[in-house]
Amino acid sequence: MAETSDQNIGRAPHIPVLLRPLLAACAPVSGVWLDGTFGAGGYTRGLLAAGAAQVIGVDRDPLALQMAAAWAGDYGDRLRLVAGNFSDMDSHAGQMLDGVVLDLGVSSMQIDLAERGFSFQKDGPLDMRMSQSGQSAADLVNQASEETLANILYHFGEERASRRIAHAIVEARVAAPITTTLRLAEIVAKCLPRPKPGQSHPATRSFQALRIAVNEEFAQLVQGLSAAERALKPGGLLAVVTFHSLEDRVVKRFFQQAAGEEPNANRYAPVKSETTARFTLVTRKAIGPDEQELEENPRARSAKLRVARRTEAPAKAVDAASLNAPDLPHSSKKGRR
Repeated sequence: MAETSDQNIGRAPHIPVLLRPLLAACAPVSGVWLDGTFGAGGYTRGLLAAGAAQVIGVDRDPLALQMAAAWAGDYGDRLRLVAGNFSDMDSHAGQMLDGVVLDLGVSSMQIDLAERGFSFQKDGPLDMRMSQSGQSAADLVNQASEETLANILYHFGEERASRRIAHAIVEARVAAPITTTLRLAEIVAKCLPRPKPGQSHPATRSFQALRIAVNEEFAQLVQGLSAAERALKPGGLLAVVTFHSLEDRVVKRFFQQAAGEEPNANRYAPVKSETTARFTLVTRKAIGPDEQELEENPRARSAKLRVARRTEAPAKAVDAASLNAPDLPHSSKKGRR
């Protein structure tokens, strides 16, 4: 592990977003829960303090499990840590669960470590890999075709200037490979108007899009929602915290479909056939942060919480296309230049 990582272990703890409303919506907390995005363990500790008999903490980031080693032993058998992806949570759990929590945001420890390459505000290698293995953001930025880059920025970041930015990236990498976060952020910023006070950094959408592509986040999300449905007992709870509109739309649509409450696309469409609800909605609308939480943790400003309860209906396969999960045009996925 790099020196910077070692120095940051044990410093100011990650603040779990929307923990208070999550615990309130899931009360009383009991039985066996799975924290599919363990991170710094904030949700896990909150669930254990609220009454969970055991929490299974799953994370694909080796650093998360390394950091947890300093305190996990305090909980004895009540905490079990697993290296893996939440998309396989039903296999990792090895038993039926009373609850599942997923926090889909990048954790503070990942953002704050410059060498992880998630932040456009700190110079570091252009990495962005949550698992610290496989294709990095630098590989993608320097090898993908201009068309592929534009599609990634548009479909995963909703970046309107996607083609302009992709063209600038391809031109810049001819002079020298793009290997650092600040160089990429500078390239993107030059393609966009200077932000007004209070507006986000110009590179925000581009960095989000590349991170999603590198970590295959939407494929993992759809698979994870399906795995949670298979793993939960009747009456078990699924709580999901999202941080941008693309994620929230997928989660919202999944809950609507699973609860049999998906609205018709328009009033002229045929009425949908009656379906057996696999979930009931605990939160009918997404819950956001209150003023107290925003004051304590400004990073919570875009967070949304949705909670649903599993019924006795058999689990059903989830179709990513039916959830409108963002994807790249098939003809462009393998484009190279």
